[in-house]
Amino acid sequence: MGNHLFDLIRSRMPAPDAPFALLDDGRQLSYGDMIAVSARFAAALTGLGVKPGDRVAVQVEKSFEALMLYLGTVRAGAIFLPLNTAYTPAEIEYFLGDAEPAVFVCDPAKADALRPYAEKAGAKLETLGIGTGSLLDKANAASSDFTDIARGSDDLAAILYTSGTTGRSKGAMLSHDNLSSNALALVDYWRFAKGDVLLHALPIFHTHGLFVATNVILLSGASMILLPKFDPDQVFKYLPQATSMMGVPTFYVRLLQDARLTKEATRHMRLFVSGSAPLLAETHREWSARTGHAILERYGMTETNMNTSNPYEGDRVAGTVGFPLPGVSARVVDPETGKELARDEIGMIEVKGPNVFKGYWRNPEKTAAEFRADGFFITGDLGKIDPAGYIHIVGRGKDLIITGGYNVYPKEVETEIDEMPGVIESAVIGCPHPDFGEGVTAVVVCKPGADVTAKSIATVLEQRLAKFKQPKQVFVVAELPRNTMGKVQKNLLREQYKDIYAKQLKAGE
Repeated sequence: MGNHLFDLIRSRMPAPDAPFALLDDGRQLSYGDMIAVSARFAAALTGLGVKPGDRVAVQVEKSFEALMLYLGTVRAGAIFLPLNTAYTPAEIEYFLGDAEPAVFVCDPAKADALRPYAEKAGAKLETLGIGTGSLLDKANAASSDFTDIARGSDDLAAILYTSGTTGRSKGAMLSHDNLSSNALALVDYWRFAKGDVLLHALPIFHTHGLFVATNVILLSGASMILLPKFDPDQVFKYLPQATSMMGVPTFYVRLLQDARLTKEATRHMRLFVSGSAPLLAETHREWSARTGHAILERYGMTETNMNTSNPYEGDRVAGTVGFPLPGVSARVVDPETGKELARDEIGMIEVKGPNVFKGYWRNPEKTAAEFRADGFFITGDLGKIDPAGYIHIVGRGKDLIITGGYNVYPKEVETEIDEMPGVIESAVIGCPHPDFGEGVTAVVVCKPGADVTAKSIATVLEQRLAKFKQPKQVFVVAELPRNTMGKVQKNLLREQYKDIYAKQLKAGE
């Protein structure tokens, strides 16, 4: 038995001197460099005593070396555990305590603050700096002649922690086959080939940048331009050398605000992909008008990698996430009974396939609660399948608003508000209400100088929505709170506005 994921990478690799990554510091790395550097990291990890199945937790800034640490961990037979660079030491303490990694790798500047938590969790603290006896120094000194540790298709390759908007984050266990099968499906579905060059401006602590972007490149023998972060100047500098780009909706919104975005600037591009958060239909339309390209929106989760995608050929329908990927089954069911619903009926989206994770780390009760008896995973996302087979996401199950006994799907109200002239975007939430249980509440961002008020929004909605769906309060704000992947954090909005109706009652309104 070989190393399932890395054997597949080897089998689909082009010539060793073929380009793999162009870095913003001018370095150009080949596939031969990828093999050698990842081998050195694997050797360094095993030299530290890392054994098959051990966790390697990593909180470092994006770099080529960080990517090679991921591949080195896989080759060492260990389990890669990437952590958001924005996490505080207190948050890191939880993850280390829960995962109990053998090694924790951080940036040198954070080492002193994080060392006590690593020691408490029994992890060896290493850094990715240079000249400090760091893991990078150990890797540089190691041999590139490394024999990959045997790992089967069902062995774990990674643990990714969920964003934790409700309660503590949970570790999603992803196997070698979860990652490899999904990447192979995407390579085929999105037509990636050796000549492709991906503009990679995504973070690599998240499934989108780490597994979707990187693994698709590795398994297609293509190459990437690896940028440390999203920066419009850098994007426009390197765009002429790229054929494809993957981004979150915020990337596309910001690029639309730049006069350099034209049909000519993007004429050579083959594909723009968006994910990790919903893409506004207006953004989809504006991008198409400005560039002549239809953004391809897809749908995935930490627990499942990618589930669905708009087609490469055929209509990429704004506001939808397309069809199930080959090998993936998706259905919409009644959340209470599990009975499959008819087309266009809103219910809970459930998925099944080789992409779906093995369960939550050390949490069998939660794992059992999230799977149906027939193996379908309950995503927690509400949606519908339209008559043409396209899947629409209408919100998270926890975002459903029940007001006066009626169900209100935030997406329906948000769509009406977002289409109003002068509105950039909106978030609709339910807040505790003494009479209705929950009050529909809208938080809206408007274009600078736009003649839009809470009253004008409410007036338009009176003509467009049933009374029970109309917001009882509208707040116009400068921006919506987002996480690092661009998702609107409705949990923070619910916390911010949780007392508004109680205060109204107290004030006699």
